[in-house]
Amino acid sequence: MTQFTASDRRWEAIIASNPPAEGAKFYAVKTTGIYCRPQCKSRIPKPNNIQFFATTTEAEAAGFRPCKRCQPHTDSPQTEREQLIANICKTIEASAEMLSLNELAQMAGLSPDHFQRVFKQIVGVTPKDYAKGERAKRLRDRLPQDPSITNTLYAVGYESSSGFYTEAPHILGMKPKEYKQGAQNQEIRLAIENTKLGWVIVAATELGVCAIALGDNPDELVSEIHRQFPQAKFCNDNLTFQAWVADVVAAIAMPQRSINLPLDIQGTAFQQQVWQVLRAIPLGSTLSYQQVANQIGKPKAVRAVASACAANKIAIAIPCHRVVGSNGSLSGYRWGVARKQAILELEKQWN
Repeated sequence: MTQFTASDRRWEAIIASNPPAEGAKFYAVKTTGIYCRPQCKSRIPKPNNIQFFATTTEAEAAGFRPCKRCQPHTDSPQTEREQLIANICKTIEASAEMLSLNELAQMAGLSPDHFQRVFKQIVGVTPKDYAKGERAKRLRDRLPQDPSITNTLYAVGYESSSGFYTEAPHILGMKPKEYKQGAQNQEIRLAIENTKLGWVIVAATELGVCAIALGDNPDELVSEIHRQFPQAKFCNDNLTFQAWVADVVAAIAMPQRSINLPLDIQGTAFQQQVWQVLRAIPLGSTLSYQQVANQIGKPKAVRAVASACAANKIAIAIPCHRVVGSNGSLSGYRWGVARKQAILELEKQWN
């Protein structure tokens, strides 16, 4: 329970009938003995008569009863919408074909335009872009296993081979045949160095750096790249690539040095949008997942932003370590939270 001050963001949420501020999902009015959601359309109470609660259990334990108008003890309309869209996402993930907007909207019981707006507001991308992202995942998983490329392209939802062969190289970073053969005849430049953050491995295709990973065991880092491209030809005899590796090592040792490498980035349109914001975060600074979502114009897509950060395979150059929780907590990090903290502390020192 928290006493209220006039400048508090929670009070602003009540006045504007906005979603609740963190830690204050419900407010209670002492003079009426009723608790409400901040979005409740009932008369605005006086500030000194308000108490805030994180849960309905806390409010009722303090002797308050639920408002009959906004019904705070039931699922909110927003929660119901989120569950509806979560179910639609599962349907998209399980479908072997690209479902149309009209089909998805009919499943949701909404008009196509309304469904598209609600889906994008909650997920952060359109249903079509979400479906394309799921198709890309299925493509990467199935292509090495299926007996033929033709089987794969139809199995993952492509309607024509022309569309598949146009999109696939951008998704896979190479031709489908090369990817299916474990990057056979594909040259992957690879180098591993020891740094103050542990071992760092750098991998690159002819398009640019495709992976920068951190770890404590160099053999495990190398094995992971080999598992991804089992038939590739690995080498480190290219002077340009050696310069890229030197830039990565230098950026770890001296974070004030800018790192500007050509990147072979493989991700959905939404992920690449998030990663572009991450690359613009200044040295020594951090953004919350919410702030990143705001910057890409999708304030409701906080979870999708977190997923995009977790999907990043290019450490340091795409600084997902500079994204933290709304309360400043380090949250997760692909290469370990302790390493994330070490990177941030190092950057603050140099900044």
